[in-house]
Amino acid sequence: MSINHVLAVVPVADFDAARAWYARLFGRSGDNLPMEGLLVEWRVTDSGWVQVTRDADRAGSALLNFAVDNLEEHVAELSGRSLVPDAIEKVNKGVQLSTIRDPDGNTITFIGNFRVRY
Repeated sequence: MSINHVLAVVPVADFDAARAWYARLFGRSGDNLPMEGLLVEWRVTDSGWVQVTRDADRAGSALLNFAVDNLEEHVAELSGRSLVPDAIEKVNKGVQLSTIRDPDGNTITFIGNFRVRY
């Protein structure tokens, strides 16, 4: 089986507010709007996408992780967009984490010093 793209789905209650918040998170408008008022997509890697979709029953239940090259710079950049990620936490084997929650409570964690193998 060959998989060409991975799409992470983030359910939200207020689609318009979430669309604006995720535009601040990613620093740009969505790349695709396949369903007006229901679904917006951001391409975050060559084959990885984040879909923000209106689904009030599931809103706040998503866990989304992003490995980034320089966590300190990333946190500073988010802070410059009036977003408030948690302080950077050092965890196991040199890995660092910083978490932020969207208005619905979905959890986005940025990972520094991520490795494919530990």
